[in-house]
Amino acid sequence: MGILSSSASITRYRIVQDIPDDFLTEVPERLIKHKFRDIDHTADERSFGWTSFDDMLDMNWNSSTPHKGHYLAFALRLDTRRIPPAVLKKHLRLALDQARQELEAKGQKFISRDQKKEIKENVQIKLFAKTLPIPAVFDVVWDTSNNFIYLASTSPKIRELFLDLFNATFELHLEQRTAYFCALTGMDQGAKKQLDELEPVIYI
Repeated sequence: MGILSSSASITRYRIVQDIPDDFLTEVPERLIKHKFRDIDHTADERSFGWTSFDDMLDMNWNSSTPHKGHYLAFALRLDTRRIPPAVLKKHLRLALDQARQELEAKGQKFISRDQKKEIKENVQIKLFAKTLPIPAVFDVVWDTSNNFIYLASTSPKIRELFLDLFNATFELHLEQRTAYFCALTGMDQGAKKQLDELEPVIYI
């Protein structure tokens, strides 16, 4: 669910380094440089990149700017092609049967491991070309007043993809705001040492 939904799963981050004063003016250009690329007319398995917060089809921010007051709002779009296992199994079987018939006609009795691998890859490419990618969009909100980032997902795979793309786009590193890092805020070294030495207690 998106950030503007009645309920949403959110992962919070904080930018760990200082940002130059003029950096925010570069954000639209950086987003477009790493924007989402459509794969509808390809056989690619997946594609990901930034798109508009207001319209997932607007990869150039023609209808609205990512600047929303002191916030920046954009979205991570991920399109993925998925082949149902039963479909892949069927077409792989058909391809292997055909390959065996062709090899037997040439006097070869068995299909080698490399040949099976190549046949499977070719079957997957053909099926990908016939399968429409499934789009998914994950909202991102950047509060520039405190450099907190909010991602509308808690999925480990999406978080990893987001962190890699964010770093490649903005050359900034993020720290996830877990309970531990929230507790560290405002602590001196003595209190931090005590926190690090805490051990969990099992009450059951």
